[in-house]
Amino acid sequence: MRYVKDYSVIVVGAGHAGLEAALACARLGLDTLLLTLNLDTLGKMSCNPAIGGPGKSQLVREIDALGGEMGRAADATFLQRKMLNLSKGPAVQALRVQTDRAEYIRYMKRLVENTPRLDLKQAEVTELILADKVFQGVKTKMGFAYYAPAVVLTTGTFLRGEIFIGLDSAPAGRLGEFSAAALTASLNAHGIRTGRLKTGTTPRVDWRTIDFTRTREEPGLEETHFFSGETLRGLAGSPDFAARRGAQRPCYLVRTNPRAHEIIRANLDRSPLYQGLINAVGPRYCPSIEDKVMRFADKDSHHLFLEPEGVDTTEMYVQGFSTSLPYDVQLNVLRTIPGLEKVEIMRPGYAVAYDFIYPEQLDRSLRLRDLAGIFSAGQINGTSGYEEAAAQGLVAGVNAARFVCGRKPLVLCREESYIGTLIDDLITKEIREPYRMMTSRSEYRLFLRQDNAEDRLLKKGRAIGLISADRYLNFKQSQKRIRAEKARLTEFKIFPNKKNREFLLKLGEKLTKPSSGAELLKRQAISLLSLLELGFSTMLSGVEAEKLEIEIKYSAYLDEVRRQIRQAREAEKRKIPPELDYDTLLGLRNEAREKLKKIRPETVGQASRLAGVNPADISILLVWLRRQSGG
Repeated sequence: MRYVKDYSVIVVGAGHAGLEAALACARLGLDTLLLTLNLDTLGKMSCNPAIGGPGKSQLVREIDALGGEMGRAADATFLQRKMLNLSKGPAVQALRVQTDRAEYIRYMKRLVENTPRLDLKQAEVTELILADKVFQGVKTKMGFAYYAPAVVLTTGTFLRGEIFIGLDSAPAGRLGEFSAAALTASLNAHGIRTGRLKTGTTPRVDWRTIDFTRTREEPGLEETHFFSGETLRGLAGSPDFAARRGAQRPCYLVRTNPRAHEIIRANLDRSPLYQGLINAVGPRYCPSIEDKVMRFADKDSHHLFLEPEGVDTTEMYVQGFSTSLPYDVQLNVLRTIPGLEKVEIMRPGYAVAYDFIYPEQLDRSLRLRDLAGIFSAGQINGTSGYEEAAAQGLVAGVNAARFVCGRKPLVLCREESYIGTLIDDLITKEIREPYRMMTSRSEYRLFLRQDNAEDRLLKKGRAIGLISADRYLNFKQSQKRIRAEKARLTEFKIFPNKKNREFLLKLGEKLTKPSSGAELLKRQAISLLSLLELGFSTMLSGVEAEKLEIEIKYSAYLDEVRRQIRQAREAEKRKIPPELDYDTLLGLRNEAREKLKKIRPETVGQASRLAGVNPADISILLVWLRRQSGG
């Protein structure tokens, strides 16, 4: 039965990817339909209730600079804020917030239900409707067919999802929720190759059964940092913002012990992971407690963090204790830990196996290359994490809208963003395990910091149509203030008088000749705050001052990174014809030929990053391109 209304874009799934995709399409003026299995779980954090962290906070700031929602939602629902890696360089410093899981869902549900041109419906999609490899619509389990020229698939862990607790298993995308059993067959029927991945989560425990005197409290930091530029310029400037959010909730640190490890090893015969019941690959960088005990047998303990789930619940998340062991084993292990001797589990940890699309089938707009109008984002593309999902969802949503409107896609490069790095890795590297963003993924991480996301991407967000004129004007004015202050620092002279020399000696620095504020700021031990003690004054906000200090202190390193970026962009300018027959390129090694035929890179830069393609292969490709261009 065809539904009475046609849409411009259909989004399947309402997790973090689906929400960003649907909101972007609707905000760009397109009639959008968001279909989800459960209207009560929009943006649900299936794993730990937190946003940000190394590599991930950069993604959230970039989402915000492009006009996405995750940053604002996290700012509005936080329980605790922390800036991580403050003792390290700015490339790896990262904001992380503990969020109120239920309030985050309420925030997103209110937003979606009140966004013009966005319809929200509960339904299971069972089939894609195509004609001559062109998307037409979707069919649902209830018999309706919804039509649109584009779709964004954001199915998370629900495609033939199966959860495991001990040797028991059941079809589910999350504990207590249905799986999407039929859609994979439709994907396969249209030539979309799928595989199987696995992830997991931890038990939730009752805080009333914990003796916190035997744990180490981890309080939040009273930082002024937020994810969204709109928060920074709006709510954060209000003195009662923190009061309206309430006092920050602490987390707590505990550790496993040899007795806990002994119980785990003694029960591996009841582990679905070690008994071969889970036919899927799990995340390398977020292993289960069983894996940690077995892989790191020399360690007699592992950190666990007890994290609050919300203001109105007694549930706490046990970070670091992802497991699919039986319920009784989970309880026995936890009760060996000081402070948890009487702990009660409210929900057990579990593993979930699910289908995903091999992402090398996508292009850089996150559209399936061989099918028109089909985009995908999130865990269906082989990633792990809320931030990775939201970043893809925003890009896929924007590009679905641009596809419908006949406009060129938004393509983000790895040298300008972590989002670009994420997408380039997905389509270039053969993803066979859940992909997680880390700062080490980017060769340009000193340039791709969380503090300068707006500098890198806000102009693009404005051009797309998701950043308001007021916000962009405020940003340009901030840039102007920073440039003016940088010029003042260059002119401001500090003389080697007794007072100044004594102050700098306390910092471990010497002053033997007159120096400018900018010159002194390049020294590691000297901060902008130090210069205030030496007579400099500034009207910059804390965020602006931080950005200025980083730009000056690391200017030599940043100049080198910018040189590398210019070289990379030259390689990205060399386009490869999509119809190129690699079998005609004499001299290519067989491995390189097969990889190039399979991935079909769009540029020479992308080709050079393929595993199995070496510099000699790239040289052959460049010779062919020069001949074709007559150069």
